[in-house]
Amino acid sequence: MTAACTKPSLRPANPNFSSGPCSKRPGWSLEALADAPLGRSHRAPVGKVKLEEAINRTREVLQVPSDYRIGIVPASDTGAVEMALWSLLGARPVDMVAWESFGATWVSDVLSQLRLDGTRRIEAPYGELPDLGQIDFSHDVVFTWNGTTSGVRVPNGDWIPADRDGLTICDATSAAFAQDLAFEKLDVVTFSWQKALGGEAAHGMLILSPRAVERLESYKPAWPMPKIFRLTKGGKLIEGIFEGETINTPSMLCVEDYLDALKWAQEIGGLKALCGRADANLAIISDWVVSRDWIEFLAVDPATRSNTSVCLRVVDPAITALDEKAQAGFAKRMAALLDKEGVAHDIGSYRDAPAGLRIWTGATVQAADVEALMPWLDWAYAEARNGLGL
Repeated sequence: MTAACTKPSLRPANPNFSSGPCSKRPGWSLEALADAPLGRSHRAPVGKVKLEEAINRTREVLQVPSDYRIGIVPASDTGAVEMALWSLLGARPVDMVAWESFGATWVSDVLSQLRLDGTRRIEAPYGELPDLGQIDFSHDVVFTWNGTTSGVRVPNGDWIPADRDGLTICDATSAAFAQDLAFEKLDVVTFSWQKALGGEAAHGMLILSPRAVERLESYKPAWPMPKIFRLTKGGKLIEGIFEGETINTPSMLCVEDYLDALKWAQEIGGLKALCGRADANLAIISDWVVSRDWIEFLAVDPATRSNTSVCLRVVDPAITALDEKAQAGFAKRMAALLDKEGVAHDIGSYRDAPAGLRIWTGATVQAADVEALMPWLDWAYAEARNGLGL
């Protein structure tokens, strides 16, 4: 049997390591939202000012080019991605690039719902990136910047040509505010508040380049467009969407919470500081993993390892010799032990991903909490292994 592992004495001050909704920013409290105009219409001047401020601060923190539009849209990142797919695709062939579950969902939607002829699937298994050299940029291209459920990200935007003919549509929901997005290479960028900076759920962001706007105004899809997806009227972009006039009613409490997170981001130094915090958190886990023989990153190539959704897999031969169900049970046992102790909540791997752990290490997570968590992973592993009599 595995030798007993002493239960650590130091616990993370904040045990929230979930990949969405993610941890709130350090020092957050409900009092920070006291200025929310509750009970007021989002169309009233006070609501409009708040929504415009959210757009403007997003531009400042993410360093979005001045000629790109930024809109607040319903239904989180999923809503933003679907709006883009249904509104923009069909004018050209499409290359769908996927290496984890959410990217695979967009592939399925385009193939089974939009049913676009000539769609190409460029895919890779969990832990790897596809061969990006296969992509034809005369086509429209849909991809995730950071695979939330695999912990694999593109290392940069160098693989995207500046003179491409098609549009690039990027789901950046677990990359925004932690990774340097190459906006000059991206025509559509989407993300959600609950992953990016620990904001509350249900609101998405849609960022459009001038090329994407030109497509919207010159191309009309062959299918009916639900009201909640409509970005144009009479062949022209509905500019109000990108000035704070949302398609549906937003929660002004959630807006205030997002503003609080954006202000914090600016106070600590903006995008560079946010990326640095996430990188430092990843480094702590990397140093821990390299000194252990029972666990590895799911991402094979260190250059593609996410600094937000860190996915780990157990490689102990005694565990990998078990059947798939038992391996999943072992990882779930580890996650349950950590949850019961109150040191790490919701860190089991995503339901469609290989069995293992997934630890959110984005900018709102404190490095000291990541450091405190590492000995607890050793403890949970030993406890789960002993529970199997190994």
